Amino acid sequence: MTRVVAALPPVTAGQRAAILAAPRDAGSHRALLADLPAMHLVQAGGAPSADRLGDRVKMVAWNVERCLFPEESARHLAALSPDVVLLSEMDHGMARTAQRHTTEEVAKALGMTYAFAVEFHELGLGGATERAYCTDAANALGWHGNAVLSRVPMSGVRLIRLDDHGHWFDPAGGADPDQPRVGGRLALAAILPSVRGGVCVVSTHLESNSGAAHRDGQMSRLLGAVDEFAPGLPVLIGGDLNTGNHLPDGRDWRDETLFARAERRGYDWSFSAEGPTTRPSLLTPHPDRVMRLDWIAGRGLTCLDRGTLASLDPGGRPLSDHDAVWCAAEPAPR
Repeated sequence: MTRVVAALPPVTAGQRAAILAAPRDAGSHRALLADLPAMHLVQAGGAPSADRLGDRVKMVAWNVERCLFPEESARHLAALSPDVVLLSEMDHGMARTAQRHTTEEVAKALGMTYAFAVEFHELGLGGATERAYCTDAANALGWHGNAVLSRVPMSGVRLIRLDDHGHWFDPAGGADPDQPRVGGRLALAAILPSVRGGVCVVSTHLESNSGAAHRDGQMSRLLGAVDEFAPGLPVLIGGDLNTGNHLPDGRDWRDETLFARAERRGYDWSFSAEGPTTRPSLLTPHPDRVMRLDWIAGRGLTCLDRGTLASLDPGGRPLSDHDAVWCAAEPAPR
């Protein structure tokens, strides 16, 4: 199990100075990552509304692109009446989202408990479109990460770090100079009680700044860790897998080897609805970017229904550059 805390310890002035002074290479990044306690903890809060899940589970996975609008995003999700929500790109103490703990606010509005894990400590304010939303000249905490929200209590959680070498820290690895960060992609797994026993749900976010081989390695680590954490339990994995990024011309998500890897471990991708999951947004206004990035895979469950929820508020304003994907499932007969 991963240690769970009520509040994450902030980066100290000394730690920040060390980060800014460190050579931008993989070895330095690993040392810095190891020295930040919040990178190895899970923050939990909120209040569940039920003791256990029923026969069926409705789950939503959504990359909320910083979560500029927590209240509106919660109302958007509420239309699906989910039991579980898997979120990625959630800000906590970032100037671009008014220093808010966006996961906590969405969970409160939905009447759910939550677990939050830090993907990155962001050193700057973000790109040009993000800086336009900044309310302050600096981030209060600089946390950015993944979350699991549930209407029932979590009986266990595990933070699964998928890399530590610093894709977004080392320029040799393609780091964006406008978005310097310490951290790396992760998965956050939780075991939820149900009337049929425990169910494991996993919120994940794979690397965009890489090709298929790197994402395949991340998926391999994720699946192995889930087997150790929740042996024998039904599993639902959902999130932004960044499929199709940095592939040769003419190739797309169908050329990602991570799909076959998961299938060999007994997972089924039919929990994912067909079609693209990206759209132009306030932060990512690219009209020609049409990709299928967001997926749900299940093992030990049967998919009853699935779909995509367009990330537009009632006035047509985009809440994210990703649409939400969802499924309804029940444990498969044994």
